[in-house]
Amino acid sequence: MLRGRSVLGLTESQRDTRKFMSDTSIGTPTMLSRIQSHLHGETPVAPVAALIGFKLTAIARGEATITLATGPQHANPMGTLHGGILCDIADAAMGLAYASNLAEGETFTTLEMKINFLKPVWSTTLTAVGKVLKQGRTVGLTECNVKDEKGSLVAYATSTCMTLRGEGAVGR
Repeated sequence: MLRGRSVLGLTESQRDTRKFMSDTSIGTPTMLSRIQSHLHGETPVAPVAALIGFKLTAIARGEATITLATGPQHANPMGTLHGGILCDIADAAMGLAYASNLAEGETFTTLEMKINFLKPVWSTTLTAVGKVLKQGRTVGLTECNVKDEKGSLVAYATSTCMTLRGEGAVGR
């Protein structure tokens, strides 16, 4: 049982993901301190970060930086970087930036995300910097600039996030 739910019938990967989520959910210090423990290698990274290969390289209140060394495993059928990969790193940077401002017992969910793809990318190191533009009691707005290793803007994203508390935050 994990948070009152049976884990019977789940694959090992699903059980590992549930364990990761419960370990990083409510009942521990603030989200910022949990994120910092990932940054320092004290706790495992999110499964999606390991799958895609992106890394959290900096975190501060209201700002997070993600890097990704792109390669052929990230290509779309035309050979350029798949747009979904850009969405993933932008979403991670914005989500971590938003989460860094949350209090103990709070978590969040993304309500919507928009991204503008500005130029094709093949093999480069991308840096996604997510920033909180406005964080109200319940809803907030974030943005992210994704740049290549030359500092050229590759993509621009925004997202709307909602803070969850109490029963709505359990298991998230």
